Amino acid sequence: MVNLNRRRFLQMSALAGVGYLGGMRGTRCEDTIASTTKKPLNVLFIAIDDLRPQLGCYGLPEMKTPALDALAGQGVVFDRAYCQQAICSASRSSLLTGCRPDTTGVYDLETHFRSNIPEVVTLPQCFKQQGYYTQSLGKIYHPGYDDPPSWSEAAWWPDRTLGLTADPEAAKAEADKSGKKKNKQRGPSWEVSALEDSILPDGQTADKAISALQTLKYKEKPFFLAVGFLKPHLPFVAPQKYYDLYPPDSVRRSDSPNVPTDVPEVALTRFGELRNYADIPKEGPITEEKARELVRGYYAATSYMDAQVGRVLAELDRLGLRENTVIVAWGDHGWHLGDNGQWCKHTNFERATRSALIMSAPGGKAKNAHSLALVEFVDIYPTLCELCGLTPPDTLEGTSFAPLLDNPEALVKTAAFSQYPRSHNVMGYSMRTDRYRFTEWLDKDRKRIAKELYDHQEDPDENHNLAGRETMGEIVEALSVKMQAGWRGAVIGK
Repeated sequence: MVNLNRRRFLQMSALAGVGYLGGMRGTRCEDTIASTTKKPLNVLFIAIDDLRPQLGCYGLPEMKTPALDALAGQGVVFDRAYCQQAICSASRSSLLTGCRPDTTGVYDLETHFRSNIPEVVTLPQCFKQQGYYTQSLGKIYHPGYDDPPSWSEAAWWPDRTLGLTADPEAAKAEADKSGKKKNKQRGPSWEVSALEDSILPDGQTADKAISALQTLKYKEKPFFLAVGFLKPHLPFVAPQKYYDLYPPDSVRRSDSPNVPTDVPEVALTRFGELRNYADIPKEGPITEEKARELVRGYYAATSYMDAQVGRVLAELDRLGLRENTVIVAWGDHGWHLGDNGQWCKHTNFERATRSALIMSAPGGKAKNAHSLALVEFVDIYPTLCELCGLTPPDTLEGTSFAPLLDNPEALVKTAAFSQYPRSHNVMGYSMRTDRYRFTEWLDKDRKRIAKELYDHQEDPDENHNLAGRETMGEIVEALSVKMQAGWRGAVIGK
C-alpha cells in the first residue's frame, strides 16, 4: 500500500505507470462540448450514498425511480461503472481528487486526503480556480472531512438527527439489552417515518438545492453545484408512501444468497455496519424475514431519494437551466443485499464495486442510451473538465469518457480497478475486464496470499471462484500480468 508524500505527489506527472496504480496525466480532447456552446456550462453534481444500480433505468422495472430514469432518458446510463474502493470516504476522496486510494492514502473513514497529498487540486477546486462558483449541499465529502478549498462558501449539511427513529429512547433501550457498545447504539435498521418528505434530511437537502439554484441562476459566474443525498444509506427510513410502492409479498431475497464456492476467507466481511443496528443479530446469519425487510427498506429509501432528486431537476427545468447544465448522478459504491452471502459494502465483489452512474450533457448526441464501456469513478474528474473546456491538473489518474456521451459503444479502457484492505497488512486489488473479475490479496511484502477469478460470461453473480482450478491457470497468470501493468496499461490508445 503506497502512501505518497507531498514531494512525490508534486512529481506524479513525470512518473510512468508501474505496478497497480501508476500515475498518468488526465486526458483532454481538442473539441469539447463546451467549445460548441455560447457560454460556460454549469455542473449539477448529484452524489448518492450507497446506491447500487438498483434503478428502473438499469433494467429493473420493479424499482420506482422515475426521476433518475427520466435523467437517463436524456443522457447515458453507464452499465459498468466502478468505484475505486467500496467505502464512502475512500471512494469519494478518490473521485473528488482524481487519484486512486494508494495515492490519496485514504482507505478508511478517519483519514483526510490532504494529510497525504496536501497540494492536490480537487474537482470542485479545479472548477473554482477556473472561474466557477462552487457550492456543497449535503454529503459530498464524508462527514467531518470536508475540504474548504473546494468551495466558494462553507459547505451546508441537513439536520441528520431527524427521522433516524420514531422512538429513539426505545431503540436505545433495545440496544442496551442486546449488549451493543454505547458508542455504537443505533435504532432499527429500517423504519416507516411519520415525517413529511421535506422534513427528513434528504428533503432538507432538496429544499436547499432548489433555493441555491434560484440564487445561482443570477450569479455572473457559472456554477458547480454539488448535492449529496444520504439515502439509501442505513437506516432505511422513508415515509409510508414509498414503502407502499413495494408490498411485502412482492419483495424477494437475492438470487445468489450464498458465499461463492472456494472463496478465500479474506474476501468476506461480517457486515459489521449492519450489525450495529438494534434489530440485527451480532452474530450469525440474517433471517429470511429480516432479509426481506431490509431489501424492502432499501427499495423504499431509494424511491424516497429519487423523489428528492426529481424535485431538484424540476427546479432546474423551471429556471431554464437544463439546456446549459451538465448533470452527473452517481452512487459512491454498490451495496450487497444478501448477494454473495454479504450485506453492506466493504468487499471487492461486483455488487460492492459497481455502482450507478448517469450523465447528461448539453450537446451530447446520445440520448436514452446505455454504455457497456468500462469506466471508473476516478474518470469523472477529467470527463467533467473536458465537457466544460477546463484544463485539468497533471496529477489525475483517470481517463475522460466524454466521447461516450456521443458514441456509447466506444471503448476507453480494457479494465477497471478497485481495492479493499482487510487489515493494515493485507490489501485486495481487484480488476474487472470485459469478461472476468480477478482479485489478488497481497500481504505487506506484496506476496500473493489469495486469489479470486469470476467468469462474468458464465457466472455474472460471482457464485464460483475459479482461481484454483488447473484449467484456469493460464488465464489467472495472464490477468495477474495485466493487473501488474496497472490502470495505465488498460487505457486504450495510450
